[in-house]
Amino acid sequence: QVQLVESGGKQVQAGGSLRLSCVVSGATFSNFHMGWFRQAPGKERERVAAIRNRGDTTWYSDSVKGRFTISRDNTKSTVYLQMNMLKPEDSGVYYCNAATLHGAPLEGVLGDWGQGTQVAVSS
Repeated sequence: QVQLVESGGKQVQAGGSLRLSCVVSGATFSNFHMGWFRQAPGKERERVAAIRNRGDTTWYSDSVKGRFTISRDNTKSTVYLQMNMLKPEDSGVYYCNAATLHGAPLEGVLGDWGQGTQVAVSS
């Protein structure tokens, strides 16, 4: 059974940094492009960043470009999101999932969405 387990979210002040992790089990992680997504209260889930299965190509939404960095370690079946210069509008629940190289989620490819990890940025 495939599982996606996100962690690393917490409350931080604007301008701060966080590193999120997502461990994938039950699937051959290196076969999949991966993405990070976030959902703020009352809003739809949006794409944030994506990374090719080999880790050599990345994509970012305009809202995070230059501040966030996506990376992966295929030996640990883990994808990371380094978030710097955080803003209050970055707050929300962050999820990982299989994705296209333009960041669109591939729902169902790696089972259900995980529980996500909460990020709260205070001004």
